[in-house]
Amino acid sequence: MISSKNGKIVHVSSRSGLKSTGYDSAYAASKSGLIRLVESLSEEVKDLNINVNCIMPSTIDTEANRIAMPNADHNKWVKPPDLANIVLFLCSEEGKAITGSAIPTYGLA
Repeated sequence: MISSKNGKIVHVSSRSGLKSTGYDSAYAASKSGLIRLVESLSEEVKDLNINVNCIMPSTIDTEANRIAMPNADHNKWVKPPDLANIVLFLCSEEGKAITGSAIPTYGLA
């Protein structure tokens, strides 16, 4: 990306990177650190036409999460295709003005 002076990087952080719900100290700290990495790295490469962002999903509607949380309201969880569309937008020409951002992707929760 540096040699071609062009690129898009999208990391996956978490809602917990902004506010922990407790009993997830290491996870929340790592996701918060990822958000700071995105902010810093985006400044380092912005003159090279490289965009660096992250999305911050809440609970993602996956089979594993449904098994782990069978009594939860799955209708409020963010759907994988919705996350994919956000990533596609950030990697598109239309998303070129967005860099150094942590995008909340919480679904209805």
